[in-house]
Amino acid sequence: MPEPRPERPEKRWRTKLFHFYFRLTRPMTLGVRAVVTDAQGRVFLVRHTYVPGWHLPGGGVDAGETLHDALEKELREEGNIVLRGPAELFGMYFNNKISVRDHVAVYRVTAFEQTAPRLPDHEIAETGFFALDSLPQNTARGTRDRLNEVLGGAPPSQTW
Repeated sequence: MPEPRPERPEKRWRTKLFHFYFRLTRPMTLGVRAVVTDAQGRVFLVRHTYVPGWHLPGGGVDAGETLHDALEKELREEGNIVLRGPAELFGMYFNNKISVRDHVAVYRVTAFEQTAPRLPDHEIAETGFFALDSLPQNTARGTRDRLNEVLGGAPPSQTW
């Protein structure tokens, strides 16, 4: 097997410059998620078509959009859920599994109305309310961790 050729110094310099430029110009990304619980204590979860597992409803915050506006939009789009009272900010999480600049705000929602069941489409495969002791088997680890913190009393983490 031939020896790998050493990287040329000018290539290393260009690579370092590219990474420096990328870090300076790439904006921080911000998302919202909601722990929505009904009167029976069940939690609302979403299964997307493009990522495996069950997740808390939520999504990205667009430029010029407040966290609250993004939360309302995502709940409406992913669950036909309309807030009927204040959403409580539970915590901010660094989501280093997505990027070194991604953060997620997690809200607790108890005052809401689901205007209709959410039907499957190109983005949402399924939705549902689940008791904490009978979550779907493939509920994402980050979702389980947040539920344990928000509803189970576990100490909050700083990372997703």
